[in-house]
Amino acid sequence: MEKIKLSEAEWKIMTMLWEKEHMTIMQLTAALKGETGWTKNTVITLLKRMEKKEAVAYEQGENAKKYYSLIKRDDVCVEETRSFLKRLYRGSLGMMVNSLIEQDAVSKEDIAELYDILKKAEEEQK
Repeated sequence: MEKIKLSEAEWKIMTMLWEKEHMTIMQLTAALKGETGWTKNTVITLLKRMEKKEAVAYEQGENAKKYYSLIKRDDVCVEETRSFLKRLYRGSLGMMVNSLIEQDAVSKEDIAELYDILKKAEEEQK
């Protein structure tokens, strides 16, 4: 998969399309209006950018274009996570977790969840 960088605004649209494929511009505008205040023109501009990036495409419906995602949420999330770790923590997951622990940003529940994730990963590698 070619790396596709999404802006914060593009993430909002992608999230909508991952939740409900084949949305029209009007449906996207209505769904995002409360959170963003975007007009139809803003949504159109963002969708055009995303088409150029090959993140979305559309099918011509009876009355309107129906947009859908061309990229998988999991693929984009993994790439964004790698990029984040590389930029902030020199690619080290351990350094990130340690930083969160030192800042008291990890709860007991988080620690228990991390143990479970690590146990599962260790078992899968055997």
